[in-house]
Amino acid sequence: MATPPRPESELLQLRARVQTLEHERRQLLAVVEILQEIGGSLEFTDIVQTVARKLGESLGLDRCSVYLSEKGGRTARLVASMEDPTIRNYAVDLDRYPELRRALDTMQTVIIPDATNDPALQHAHATMKSRKVRSITVVPLRWKGAPIGAIFLRTFKAGPGFDEQDVRFVEVVAGLTAKALASAHRYERLISEKDGGAVRSQHDRERAVLVGFLRRLLEGYTARDAASEGLSLTSQEELERLVGVTLAVLTREAEAQ
Repeated sequence: MATPPRPESELLQLRARVQTLEHERRQLLAVVEILQEIGGSLEFTDIVQTVARKLGESLGLDRCSVYLSEKGGRTARLVASMEDPTIRNYAVDLDRYPELRRALDTMQTVIIPDATNDPALQHAHATMKSRKVRSITVVPLRWKGAPIGAIFLRTFKAGPGFDEQDVRFVEVVAGLTAKALASAHRYERLISEKDGGAVRSQHDRERAVLVGFLRRLLEGYTARDAASEGLSLTSQEELERLVGVTLAVLTREAEAQ
């Protein structure tokens, strides 16, 4: 007995479900690729550039950028952009990016589905219309309850849509990015403290050697006749020579310890 054909509506639902699953699969693969790249890096520039590039490629964006917050909340630093990989540290005025300011202030994702008609972006309407911009989404980067930056995404009218699932995907990537940046920051701080500690230890050794030298010198002179006038060589040139030799010896002894 032949199986009756499925209704057209059911076929459409199945196709939509398959498309959704395929979309999710691509996003999972993108997350894995991002993790592989940023997980092996402790350089914050490599991390943010990877995130901007991978998100732009996987979502078909018009623009994808990463910003880092600055103290005071009046400016932010553009540290990565899929449009221009050479960008590293460009200051932007948050008054010109109210959507970015809102995401940093509220620590909530900002979604503007029709950017060219949004009143808050009126100053940029002409530019966005010429570029055929469709939507803007800003996802904050949060670490320990504080905003440390944001991922800025912009779609264009001829490109793929940007739905709720895409927003959740970017929020997952934002969480991974914040953790990777925190790890990179801790690494840089440890390196800095290690270098500083090495300098302090060197100084401590030099001071210890100097104290020992002075102690031996004083002990030698106190054993002499108290009426003695001490060194017979009193010329300024000879004293400077002795000081130079002493400092050179101190440095060598400190390095050898």
